[in-house]
Amino acid sequence: MLFSLHSAGVSPTIILFLALVLDALFGEFGIVFRVLPHPVAMIGGLTGWFDRRLNRKRLSQGARLARGLLVTLLVVGLAACAGWGLHRLANMVLHGWVIEVLAVTLLVAQRSLFDHVRAVARGLEREGLSGGRAAVAQIVGRDPEELDRHGVARAGIESLAESFCDGVVAPVFWYLILGLPGLAAYKAVNTMDSMIGYRTERHAAFGRTAARLDDVMNFIPARVAAVLIVVASVFVPGGRPGASFRVMARDSGKHRSPNAGWPEAAMAGALRVALAGPRSYHGAVVDEPWVGGEFPARIGPPDIRRALYVFVVACLMEALIVALIASLFLAGGRV
Repeated sequence: MLFSLHSAGVSPTIILFLALVLDALFGEFGIVFRVLPHPVAMIGGLTGWFDRRLNRKRLSQGARLARGLLVTLLVVGLAACAGWGLHRLANMVLHGWVIEVLAVTLLVAQRSLFDHVRAVARGLEREGLSGGRAAVAQIVGRDPEELDRHGVARAGIESLAESFCDGVVAPVFWYLILGLPGLAAYKAVNTMDSMIGYRTERHAAFGRTAARLDDVMNFIPARVAAVLIVVASVFVPGGRPGASFRVMARDSGKHRSPNAGWPEAAMAGALRVALAGPRSYHGAVVDEPWVGGEFPARIGPPDIRRALYVFVVACLMEALIVALIASLFLAGGRV
């Protein structure tokens, strides 16, 4: 780790492994955040406030770009400083490493992502199309009312694959590289990108810095996430690792994002289903190419559950890699 080798005398890899286990078991402590604001919600609230105050329609695109740059640097800087302060606090108090474990747990989204995508499958199974649309609306930006049953299932799987990078692999990567400040900075960038990183008239300039920074910070994690999905498909009943690798190599560049296409294409091949394709955003139809277009696009809840199986195995593999790194630290006497 470039940032710090220890937090209150405990290896960061051990802290990270404990956080992954804690998140897998209990999620984001939703009961607590019914009263207190979640850190990501705080970042989102600050971003929204700046967007309303500074992103004025009368401004030129150049002025919006400059303001967006300053806002991005400010919000990301504040997040990194908060992560630094929390890390310093953890080093100052007895058993302070527990504080850092809890902080990392809050910024990793294995369990919440699993629960949200599983809700899509359950919604389709129990309440039909309306239930699936209501559930998928919680995790995608496209118009759920424009989706049929198969479109809802595809949207759920696509969100699972893309968010495996954003919510699981990238947070782990940046914590290993830059510690809690790096993890907090990444979550700020990713949250800002999800709010203002769209290529709309309002946000094309104002959110450009956040969008480009998100592309940079996800470049390596997206490809790691794709490889984990390919390998995970080996251990999943009906998984197709060969097809997963082939579709990943061939179709990853078809996605509008330079990163999201990698895990999405790997998942499409692993399940032998077609993903992406035409979709509707904010009332406008976007004619995007299919990923894994040789496979069927008429999919449903069983395919979502197979995708969740791949996701769980990929998360376990990532946790095992972290545990292996931690054991190497321990073997070297760096506890």
